[in-house]
Amino acid sequence: MSADGGKANIIRLFNVSKRYGGKLALDDITLDIDPGEFVIVSGPSGAGKSTLLKVLYLAERVSEGQILIDGMNLARISSGKLPFLRRRFGMVFQDFKLIPNRTVFENVALVLQVAGEKPSYIKKKVMHVLRTTGMEKKANHLPPTLSGGEQQRVAVARAVVGEPSIILADEPTGSLDDHSAQLVLDLLMEYHKKGATILIASHNLGLLESSVRGRNIAIEDGKLQGISTMLY
Repeated sequence: MSADGGKANIIRLFNVSKRYGGKLALDDITLDIDPGEFVIVSGPSGAGKSTLLKVLYLAERVSEGQILIDGMNLARISSGKLPFLRRRFGMVFQDFKLIPNRTVFENVALVLQVAGEKPSYIKKKVMHVLRTTGMEKKANHLPPTLSGGEQQRVAVARAVVGEPSIILADEPTGSLDDHSAQLVLDLLMEYHKKGATILIASHNLGLLESSVRGRNIAIEDGKLQGISTMLY
């Protein structure tokens, strides 16, 4: 259970470390995150923020320690169960990671196709999400024809279309102008209000501090430096 006696933590890290060669990217991180929290993971470039998201998503394995997601120990997840675990997550990347030769619709639909959903459901669900992200009119466009802000809104649509319980965003506003960054952040806040647990890794707290209510988890040199509350 969480420290205040509420719902069980959706994410738990126990003494987590991650090494690349002889360098510690994460150093003895212990952390609990409750369902529905909005969490900013802050720190300078190279602090370990992206690595933290990667070990949660199992893009990387920890060197020491344990991670529990909804009570599941990631160290014990078999390769066969990995796709089911990852469906709990939606990922938003700074460089978008959209497939350039597939349309906006196809990029978003791929998540549901992999999950085995029916074509009729996929069409309805994808168009609904594109409407909510303001990208419905660009459904048949290819990503290279879009602005950076538009591509990131497509990336958010792709992240949320499968209705994940956890959304991880790695510097989602880092390459955007202030207006586009605010639009993307507002979208993430809307899905947070619908119940998603959101973690954003960012080295720039300026925009976030004025927009977000949640916790700021500060990391530097792979170590947890402190936790504070951010208010609107």
